[in-house]
Parts: sequence; C-alpha cells; structure tokens
Amino acid sequence: MSVSFSSRRLTTALLRFFTVPNDNPDLTLAQYQAFSKQIPLLYFILVTNMISLCWTHWHLAPALLTRDLSGGFIFLCVIRTGLWWWRRKQPIDAATAYRRLRSTNWLAAPIAVFCSFWSLSLLPYGDAYHRAHVAFFMAITVVGCIFCLMNLRSAAFIVAIIVNVAITVFFVATGEQTLMATGVNVALVSCALISILLSQYKDFEHLYTTRQAMHQRKEALKEQNEAITRLSDENLRLANLDSLTLVPNRRSFFDTVDRAFTQARDSDFSFAVGVLDLDGFKPVNDLHGHSAGDKVLVDIAERLRVLSGQDWLVARLGGDEFGLVIDGPISREKLEKIGAEVCAVVCLPIAIGAGSVQVTGSVGFAVYPTDGASGQEIYEKADYALYSAKRQRRGGTIIFEGAQALEMSRQKAVEEAFLTANLTEEISLFYQPIVDLVSGRCLGFEALARWISLTVGPVSPAQFVPIAEHTGRIGFITRHLLKMALEQAVNWPAGTFLSFNLSANDLTSREGVLRLIAIIEAGQVNPASIVFEITETAVMQDVEQARASVALLRQFGVGVALDDFGTGYSSLSQVHNMPLTKLKIDRSFVQNIETSAASQKIVRSVIALSQDIGLDVIVEGVETEGQAAVLKRMGAEVVQGFLYSEPMPAEMVQFWLEGGQTKRRHRI
Repeated sequence: MSVSFSSRRLTTALLRFFTVPNDNPDLTLAQYQAFSKQIPLLYFILVTNMISLCWTHWHLAPALLTRDLSGGFIFLCVIRTGLWWWRRKQPIDAATAYRRLRSTNWLAAPIAVFCSFWSLSLLPYGDAYHRAHVAFFMAITVVGCIFCLMNLRSAAFIVAIIVNVAITVFFVATGEQTLMATGVNVALVSCALISILLSQYKDFEHLYTTRQAMHQRKEALKEQNEAITRLSDENLRLANLDSLTLVPNRRSFFDTVDRAFTQARDSDFSFAVGVLDLDGFKPVNDLHGHSAGDKVLVDIAERLRVLSGQDWLVARLGGDEFGLVIDGPISREKLEKIGAEVCAVVCLPIAIGAGSVQVTGSVGFAVYPTDGASGQEIYEKADYALYSAKRQRRGGTIIFEGAQALEMSRQKAVEEAFLTANLTEEISLFYQPIVDLVSGRCLGFEALARWISLTVGPVSPAQFVPIAEHTGRIGFITRHLLKMALEQAVNWPAGTFLSFNLSANDLTSREGVLRLIAIIEAGQVNPASIVFEITETAVMQDVEQARASVALLRQFGVGVALDDFGTGYSSLSQVHNMPLTKLKIDRSFVQNIETSAASQKIVRSVIALSQDIGLDVIVEGVETEGQAAVLKRMGAEVVQGFLYSEPMPAEMVQFWLEGGQTKRRHRI
C-alpha cells in the first residue's frame, strides 16, 4: 500500500515538471507576460539555425529535407511569431494566459521531435564539416531553446529531454568518437542549463510572490491611507459643521473670515461680516422645550442656507447666534438688502406640534477695510453693530459706521473705568416719584442707580449694568445700593413705598435672594413697603428659577413688579402664573398714546386684564398733560414720568415731598 502511494506521489511529482501549473493565476499571468517577450526570439533561433543548415546542405541533401520540410516548418514559425507579436499588447486574463501557455507546452514535443529527426536526417550527407555543422545545429538550438523557454519550465524540460536523448542515442550509435563526445557533452551542458533553469524559475516564482505580497501590502496601505484620508476629511467636515443645524460652525466661520481677510488684503477687495441674533428664542425654549428650540434653529438655519445660496456663508456661532461672511464688492445697499431678507425669513412662523411659534432677528454688519484692519476686528465691529441693533432697532439691521465707532470707543473706556472704579464711592441713587394719577399724591419712589466715573464721567445703567453682570460684580452693586436705599427710605412719610430694580443675575439663585432678604431684615423699612422690579428679560432667561425667586420674596412680604411689560416675550398667562403684585407698562406705549389707536388699545387691554387678575398697574413715561388725560380716561390710576419729576438725588426727595409736588413738574 505504501509502495503504491509513493509511486503515485512520484508520478505526480514527475508530471508537474511536464505540465503548466495553474494553482496561482496571478503567477501564471506573470509567466505569460515574461514568456511572450521570449517566444519571438525562440522562433528566430529556430528559423535562422534551420536556414543556415539548409544552406550548407542545399546541394548535398534531398530537396524534401532542405526545401520542403524545412520550408513548411519555417512558414509555421513565421506565422506563430506574427501571432505572438500581434497578441503582445492585447489585454489578457489569467485563464487565457493559461490556455496559451498550455498550447505552447503541447507544441514543444512535436517541434523538438521534428527538429531532432530533421537535423539527424542530414547527418549522412556531406563530409566531416557538414556533420559537425549538424552537431552544432542541435547543440546551439537546444541551448537557445532552453534559455528562451526559461519562463515555461515544462516546455524547456520537454525540449531538453527529447533533443538530448535523440543526440546522445544517435551519436553514440554511430560509434564515432567525436560524435559520441559531442552527444555526451551536449547532454551534460543541457543538464547544467536545466539546473540553472530550475533555479531561475524558483527565483522568478519567489520574486513574483514577493512583489505580489509587496503590491498587496502597498494596496492595503493605499486603501488604509484612503480610509484614513476619508476619515480625516470626514472629521474635518464634522469639526467644521454644526451638528444640530448642519451648517458651518463657529470654527469654520472664523476660518472663513481669516481666508476672506487674506484674500481681500492681497487683492485689494472688500468683504463683510454679519452677526445675526434671534429675538425671542429663549421664551420658545422655556415654554415649549428644547426640542422646539432645536427645531427653530434647524428651520432658520435651513432658510438662511437657501437664502445665501453660493453667494455668502451662513454659520452657527452658538446658541441662537449666526454669522454671515459676504464677499465683495460690498455696498451699503447690498448689505441693507441682505439684512432685510435675513430678517424677513427669520420672522416667518415655524410649525411646532399643532401650533406655531415666531421669532425675529437683529443683524449687525461691518465691512473690510472700512471698519477694521483684520478679520477679528471686523467681527468685533459687526458684533457691536448687532448690539446696537438689539438696543435701537430690534428686528432690524445696523451697519457699523461712525456712530457705532464712537459708542464702541466709549464702551471700551467705560469697561476699563468700571474695572478700576471704587463703586461704593462713585455709584449713587436717584429717585423718581410714582404718583396717584387722580390726586397727584406721591405713592412711592423708584430707586435708579447713577454712576459718575472719575475718568469717563456719567454712565447710564444701560451701559454699566451689562458690564457688571459680565464681570460678576452685579451682586455686590445690588446689595450695596439696596442698603443705601433702605437707609434713605427710612426718612420718607409712612406709606411711601420703595421700588428697587433687580437684574437677571439677582434672581439666578436662592442664595442670592436670601442675601437680599437678610439686608431687608437688618434695615428699618417694612418689607411691605418694598417693591422689587424685575424685567421681562430677567424672567424669560429662566422662567422656573425666576418664579421660585419671586415666590421666596413674596413669602417674606416684599412686593414684586414686572417692569417694561410689553417689550419682551412674556404673556399675561405667564404673569398670572407668577406671584407678582404690580405691572409696569413700558413708556414706548405712552409716547404716542394721544394719537395712536393701537397704543390706546394695548394699554387699555393691559389695564383691564391686570385689574381682573388683581395686579396694580403703573404706567411709565408720562411726560405731558395730554398723555395723563388719556391714561386717566382709560382707567389708569398710578403713573410715573417727567410730567411729575425727573429722577432726583436723595437729598432732594424731602424738598420735593414738602413743596415740589404742587408744581406737578420739577427739573433737577
């Protein structure tokens, strides 16, 4: 059994030397590509050697040998050479390459047999030189064929064995010493060549396998690099994209601003930066939830993206703020048009559940090189223009110009002065009377902070309060001024209340409210005679915390008034849900109340509804007798404004109470 198995293994191993392997298609294709370059040379060797031998035996051997058989063979060689030459540049797959190599392998034996017996058939003709030529023909032909068939190992074996057996047997059989030596010599050389062929084929196979492995590693590295590049590009895209709105983010915005600045500087062009802030977004977030707020941001970002097209960049800077980068040429008309279009698409209703919400937007623009010498400076100017728009033209557009430049310079000076100011010495309180509209009797005073800086002069609360909030000093200022107000209110007539303003930061924590209560407890003023004024903006920043803070103050017995009602985004339903005691109607509704039916309707409705829910109403900004008369007819009972007195320092309050009221108006 073992002998039979060994015999089969030996037979299989021998057959491998005489067949074309097909276990590695890529290697087969490489063999074919290398072999196809050698096959024309193989036929060239056969043809030239055969012509040479025919020429020397032309008149000695029969025409059948020198003309007919050789001519037919040469013709076939030329045809095969032309066929291989024609195929050399054709694309080919591994299967076709294997078929062609196998076909050549099958032709190797017939060609070797024909050449061997044809040349040996010429041996009897001629003298010793002619016989030497035949021996030379067979030797040089077999050597040349072995070299040309080096990349087709099986064919080389077949040719070498057939030719060498024929030479050796025939030459030895002649008994001639020279021919016998020639036959043995050719056989030994052929064996050496076969050994070289085996080594070369093994090296070729190893080299190709190595190259193939290197190529595969190279391709794998290429794919890995491409994957890394794609991942890097995707990470870069995500790093520059806002995950919620899918528009460029803050990082991408400032990169674009820097590129626009560099391009504009180098090309003497202009570009503009815009900053958009949504008005009324926080109430949507607080009332309808963060999912509704997210939908507002997504919808507005999409509207802006569609509006911008390819003309300018829209980016989300954070929160409810968006940035715009507009390439030149830039004109005021162009920016005003873009600003109007932006504000128009922002204020369109947005579907939320079964209903809808609506916000507005304020926009500020700045232009390079008019407004700054760097991209960052242009952005800062645009941001300040936005700040001006929110104060002066909410829901509109302001382009940075001289007025904003002066304001910005003033603002920076104020900020620097605030950081070094001795606030306990420089900040004081002025008081404006709150009076009964019918009797003219003073019911209370609103305490108004005034800061007279030693370096920049008088600064309004509208300027220094935001700075105080930003720097974290607002709590200290509030407590200092509250102590001051309580000390001064002690001398007022009984029943006169103190109205004191709180900032949004004063309502942000229970601890802050308890500190205010502790100050009141330490003072000599009845808590019932104190009213804290809070703005709609302060309430809407955090409705729940504001409600808790107001409830805590009410438990202590302090009154709470909602200031500037109508200018923010609160509603009477929210007011009703908060334990307030008073409502102050903003002066903007009073300015044209004598002629504006809309203002009259709004004020009349607020007065009526407030009275229905048990809130006292104070109307601010009364400056003329006509305004007072109209308000009186509407049912207003308590008013405040320049008609009765401008804000006055503490030392003037007593004088005004004693005699100034009778003049109905007192200028300080």
